[in-house]
Amino acid sequence: MCVTAVESRPAGLLGGASQGPVHRPFGARVKAFVALTKPRIIELLLITTVPVMFLAQQGVPDLKLVLLTCIGGYLSAGGANALNMYIDRDIDALMDRTSQRPLVTGMVSPRECLAFGITLAVVSTLLFGLTVNWLSAWLSLGALLFYVVVYTMILKRRTSQNIVWGGIAGCLPVLIGWSSVTDSMSWAPIILFLVMFFWTPPHYWPLSMKVKEDYARVGVPMLPVIASNKVVARQIVIYSWVMVAVSLLLTPLGYTGWFYTVVALAAGGFWLWEAHGLQNRAKAEVTGVKLKEMRLFHWSITYVSILFVAVAVDPFLR
Repeated sequence: MCVTAVESRPAGLLGGASQGPVHRPFGARVKAFVALTKPRIIELLLITTVPVMFLAQQGVPDLKLVLLTCIGGYLSAGGANALNMYIDRDIDALMDRTSQRPLVTGMVSPRECLAFGITLAVVSTLLFGLTVNWLSAWLSLGALLFYVVVYTMILKRRTSQNIVWGGIAGCLPVLIGWSSVTDSMSWAPIILFLVMFFWTPPHYWPLSMKVKEDYARVGVPMLPVIASNKVVARQIVIYSWVMVAVSLLLTPLGYTGWFYTVVALAAGGFWLWEAHGLQNRAKAEVTGVKLKEMRLFHWSITYVSILFVAVAVDPFLR
């Protein structure tokens, strides 16, 4: 079955030696290597990194430091994403939503992808260590290894809790943003780390609900693959309530003021409205497009952007 599915893909699949040469113009190759880094995902990681630097500084941080942290963060996350694609190239070839990734189309060879990912990992760690500080460097390297080894290699294909614990890698940029300014840790970044930890499952599970046939086809046990929509929606609601509650801890602990509190309450309230709406539709056994699971997925990205902008703005209004 797997062989048939792979052969149904375009020429060049996984290097495509048996399907003839792949035309690989320079411009397309450059775009392919950029695509290996998953830029849209990295944008979200930087959105959670830079505002924390403002919070740590209680004002505008050194702009050179911000630039170096962003470059280092992009290279580190890009290396992790490239190595993720190298490891997952077999299932990427069988999933509709990943069928145009560079390794699947043959625009980049597996060997090139592996070398590219390792190079970005080394360069980003050295960049952080030599220009920012070594605490940020080790946190960055830890995030990369956690995503590649713990999530991609160990959890993803073995447990429905894959995204819960694997999501820790995506929470670490919050700590990196704080440490890049202070070269230390505090409760503020830990609270925001926990916000992102509880945000990740209800962010990703709606997307998994949408493409669960893809995951089922390749044997990846995302929660929506092995559980009903009712169960998934209930878990989404639970994580959502905890996330909103944790997000409100910054103010009583003295790290933020009225502006952040108002934004966190408003954005969190709308999140909970959407989460409960999804749960109600799931309870009513609504399926297909009427389930509207992607509404929460799209709002989750807006939510985290709004919340962290409030983190950055709040110090100027206190």
